[in-house]
Amino acid sequence: MIQQRANMDWMLKDLATSVPQTRQVVVLSADGLRMAQWGADTDAADRIAAACAGLQSLAAAVATEFPQGDGRMRLVVIEMSGGFFYLMAAGAGAYLAVLADEDVDAGLMGQRMRDLVARIGEHLSSPPRSDEQAG
Repeated sequence: MIQQRANMDWMLKDLATSVPQTRQVVVLSADGLRMAQWGADTDAADRIAAACAGLQSLAAAVATEFPQGDGRMRLVVIEMSGGFFYLMAAGAGAYLAVLADEDVDAGLMGQRMRDLVARIGEHLSSPPRSDEQAG
């Protein structure tokens, strides 16, 4: 587990340094637990992960309005005063979240996030927690 986290930290740093203006990168489980982070302290990463759990659930609910789709959320982008927020599905039960400044290259960010997910999607998967793990 420690080796996997060290590998993931390196990969998140690679994403952040390859896209100028990236502030924070967080990998989280579908239920909002932080799995890895770059550029944020633990408390900030935990807050982002918890907020993302609600956001991905909301996005999935909206996705069901597209009858030709499968109802799964792939990517959410929110532009706000000061920057952008990206949330991308990244394997079964896992998500990749990024906060970036407002002058980030949005196309480059999306491309690098997709590349990262494609390269390490199986490592980003989060198996469902059992009742024993949840409590």
